[in-house]
Amino acid sequence: MKDKILISEVGPRDGLQNCKGVMPTDIKKRWIKGLYDAGLREIEVGSFVPPKLFPQLADTAEIVTYAKTLPGLRVLALVPNLRGAQAAIAAGVTSMGFPLSVSETHSVKNLRQTHDQAVENVAAIAALIAEQPKGERPEFEGALSTAFGCSIEGVIAEDVVLRLAERLVAAGVDELGLSDTVGYANPAQVKRLIRKTRDVAGADKVKSVHLHNTYGLGIANAFAAYEEGISVIDSSQGGLGGCPASPGASGNIVTEDLVYMFEAMGVDTGIDLEALIDCRKYLAQGLPGEPIYGFTPNAGLPKSYTA
Repeated sequence: MKDKILISEVGPRDGLQNCKGVMPTDIKKRWIKGLYDAGLREIEVGSFVPPKLFPQLADTAEIVTYAKTLPGLRVLALVPNLRGAQAAIAAGVTSMGFPLSVSETHSVKNLRQTHDQAVENVAAIAALIAEQPKGERPEFEGALSTAFGCSIEGVIAEDVVLRLAERLVAAGVDELGLSDTVGYANPAQVKRLIRKTRDVAGADKVKSVHLHNTYGLGIANAFAAYEEGISVIDSSQGGLGGCPASPGASGNIVTEDLVYMFEAMGVDTGIDLEALIDCRKYLAQGLPGEPIYGFTPNAGLPKSYTA
């Protein structure tokens, strides 16, 4: 196990895409700056998707431009196709992710792409990245969504996950992430699938997990992933998020709770927890009426806490 962990904040993308309200761009910028000042060094700031479908993310290009002014910040964005990747490269993202749903039913509903179509898109994006000048090529992650189960199809066979992992690597992704899009995973399953995916794709390819907290196991699953040597864990401030294409899927792991767990264990996140909790004010300002979660912020830091 490592003595450090990188927490990747996905609230400005995955969190906001599932909110009814639209956070004003100026508040979104202040939120991202607050997260940065609290110590977060990887933030998924948006997604290059049609504004008509996701008005919450219509300002992604502007947000990327702003986030790039923060020294040392890895600026991530999600792209669903080649056009989105072109826009992401033009905006100057550090890294982009493509969400390939292992549940093909979910893939068709979410991206309107079969597995074959999605892999073709991945290969085209990888080729586009290779055309960019060296030093200006964003990293490219293939996110295996619904890898632990699907609220439409139910059980997802692990063999299907592994075959798609191999196909994504062959298509040109730099790394793979395992995503529990609907929150069905349990710690034993997380450990097993990380090991199996590394066996077929390479240990250096499987670096991150994206976990939801639908059944309250998000933190337990994050710890299981950490025990397996995962170095990057996604979370969302206030537990914002969900999946519009997955009925019943609730939010992400609460960033504040995840930071508290690791720091209390003595695992360095580089994040000032009190400063992070203070950033919740931007959610209240920018998303009035939106439920905001978190055991740690609600209870307050215990007297025994030492970062």
